[in-house]
This record gives sequence, C-alpha cells and structure tokens, in this order.
Amino acid sequence: MNQELPERLIDESMRRVDGRKPDELRPIKIEVGVLSNADGSAYIEQGRNKILAAVYGPKEVHPRHLSLPDRALLRCRYHMAPFSVEERKSPAPSRREIELSKVIREALEPAIFLERYPRTAIDIFIEILQADGGTRCAGITVASLALADAGIPMRDLVVACAAGKVDGTIVLDLNDVEDKLGEADLPVAVMPSLNAVTLLQMDGLLTLEEFEQAINLAIDGCKRIYKLQKEALKAKYLAIKEEVEE
Repeated sequence: MNQELPERLIDESMRRVDGRKPDELRPIKIEVGVLSNADGSAYIEQGRNKILAAVYGPKEVHPRHLSLPDRALLRCRYHMAPFSVEERKSPAPSRREIELSKVIREALEPAIFLERYPRTAIDIFIEILQADGGTRCAGITVASLALADAGIPMRDLVVACAAGKVDGTIVLDLNDVEDKLGEADLPVAVMPSLNAVTLLQMDGLLTLEEFEQAINLAIDGCKRIYKLQKEALKAKYLAIKEEVEE
C-alpha cells in the first residue's frame, strides 16, 4: 500500500519527514567482509537503504580482446533487486541501472591504481536489497570499502553523499520522498584525504549561493561517513587479529 505523501516536507520547527534536522545524516551501519565467496565485500544500511557490494579481481579478462594493455579494466554492475522497492521491479537491467553502473564506475576509477594490473579485470557488483533514496551515493561508499577489502591498492577511499533543496531549505542526505518531491538533488563523491571530487551531478535548479551551500554540506556529510568507513575497516581487521591471537 502506498504511503500518503505529506503536505510539507519540513515543518515549522525545521524537522524533516523522518524527524531529522536539515544538516543531519540518516543512521548508518557499515560492515566489511560479509561474503566469503568474494575477494572483497561490504554492506551498508543508510536509513532504510540496504546495499551489498562484492568485488572480484584483479583476474584474467574474458573475452580477452576486452583487456587493456596498460591498465586493468574496471567493470561495475549496479542492480536493484525486484523486492527493493514498493512495486515489484523487473529483474532485467533498466536504463537507469545501466547509467548508474557507469556513473559509479567513473566515480571509483580515479581512486584505484589500475595501471598496476594491466590486462586484467576488476568486477564490482552492487546489489540494492532495499531502496529509500540516495542509493547511488551509498553504493559508491560501500563499493569503495569492498575494493579496499579485496586488497586493491587505492589512493584513498571514495565516499559519497547528496545534498538538495526541500521546501526551499538546503538539506543533507535526501530520502526517497525528499528526492522525489524536493526541488533539487546534488550527489557528490570525494576522496577526502586528497580533497578531490570524483562525482558531481545535479538534478533541479539552485541559485549560485544555494549551490555553494549544498556542495559544502554534501562534502561535510562525506567527511562524516568517511570516518565510519575507516572504523568499519578497522573493526574487521581487529576481529581477525583477535581470532589469530586466540
């Protein structure tokens, strides 16, 4: 059954539909190394989003004519499970999924030392188990962790977060209702320790002042999630260390 849409997305006390303040992230839970069959894997819950990422490689390219002589071939598949949204989605890849696969791959490529693995392939699989807005950003965040878990050399972790405009207010980390009914959406991906932006998109209209406010808020959100990424990686390897010591 479809939920009734609220008349206003931000009330008089500046609280959003889910009770958050404009500059507040949704609750985030991250776990690294969740799949034993993949070379690297990670899982994220961001609000009601539930996303799994797996990485395989570097490995031999099939078919071989696709291999690149000077670097690894990075391939990415972003896929929404049929049960991830309210109305059942076709399991076949949609145009949006194909586009987001390309967007995510291009956001991650600058972080990876692809030139160290010529004539090989690195495959990233991102499975959206439950979607509630901002899946491309959460997908980039979790895929970056899966790459690190696979031991693939990276310049820095890539982390992504969106800001946007809802009821005339600039807000952070839009959920599905805000994404659909808001005035603008601005996904950003960065490598925080290098101060490098690897993804910047915008849907909707913002003034120059609003754009600057939104991008600064999104980057601040990325830095907060970056700390959670590093904590999740540390937690995995501390657990391995404890097992070895026992």
